[in-house]
Amino acid sequence: MKAYKLRLYPNKEQIEKLEFTLDTCRQAYNILLEELNEQIITDRNMIQAILPDLKICEPRFKEVYSKTLQYECYRLFSNLSALSVLKRNGKKVGRLRFKGKEWFKTINYNQSGFKLDKENKKLSLSKIGNVKIKLHREVEGSIKHITIKKSIDKWFVTILTDAVIKTECGDKVIGIDLGINKFIVDSENNVVNNPLNYTKNFSKLRKAHKNLSRKKKGSKNRLKSKKRLSKIYEKINNSRNDFLHKTSTNLIRKSKILVVEKLNIKSMMEQKYFNAKNIADSSWGKFLELLTYKAESAGCKLIKVNPKNTSKMCSKCSSIQDMPLWERIYKCKNCGLVIDRDYNAAKNILKLGQELSYVENDSSAQQESSMKQEAIISNSF
Repeated sequence: MKAYKLRLYPNKEQIEKLEFTLDTCRQAYNILLEELNEQIITDRNMIQAILPDLKICEPRFKEVYSKTLQYECYRLFSNLSALSVLKRNGKKVGRLRFKGKEWFKTINYNQSGFKLDKENKKLSLSKIGNVKIKLHREVEGSIKHITIKKSIDKWFVTILTDAVIKTECGDKVIGIDLGINKFIVDSENNVVNNPLNYTKNFSKLRKAHKNLSRKKKGSKNRLKSKKRLSKIYEKINNSRNDFLHKTSTNLIRKSKILVVEKLNIKSMMEQKYFNAKNIADSSWGKFLELLTYKAESAGCKLIKVNPKNTSKMCSKCSSIQDMPLWERIYKCKNCGLVIDRDYNAAKNILKLGQELSYVENDSSAQQESSMKQEAIISNSF
């Protein structure tokens, strides 16, 4: 499935209808959750059968498209299954919570109830109308699902299609070392600096938080201050996502094999608490997720290696020495190699990846030869 995120420009009447639909879906979700909590044995069909009764008892539910309401039952049981998966994995989980207005921001149209008019640049939504849409790129494939989301005072739509679009990968074999000031240093000594969006906007955030804390709860001025603060966070998030997407795409386009470290980011943030803010701002986890799915789509091989001693080991003679974090130049005491710390780590990561891929290829070749021998022996008898 290919996703397209596009901006919507509804008029005042359409905004009122969108707000009404959003709140009605939230109420439907809460009613279904209440029924689920009252059941001793969970029965999904019985819970879904409540929706027609709601339309009889409460006329406002008739003003919302039926499949949009039905999706809330699917959302409820998806959340329930997600909790059960976390519980099986040993995580401590509670119960599903009722949704307040600020915690419910999406409307879903599944399979029907929508139509995209590319010529007039409008999105037709059942019970809402024809909403202006900014088509900044071509939407390919047939549309299967759309999700409308409210973000502060803006409206966006995510369109899911069945289009299969593959990115072409390159022909290089590259090892990558992730860092904070230098976000990426690869085995060819190419450097991508980290924008550190949170750090750059920290003074604005501090001022906005201070301004919000001074406002009286429930007042209009507090709502305005909260909106200003949310816009700063939105800008940081958008800038970070833009950087991560562009960087990951550029790496895929020039590589056929990428070698990265298999980092335990949560553990790193707990141990290096003084640097946890910068680690979180760097978003290594999201970057690795983007690399993974983009590499799979482009046919690029992504190898994850153990990060142990990649910064301490000499890339020339493989000797190991202590390297405190503040030492940025690696000076080997054994062979005399003087090299940038991150560049040295990237070369070691590449070497580990090549060794790992060689072992995998060798084991697969041995397995294939053993299967052939078994076939020959069985045929001889």
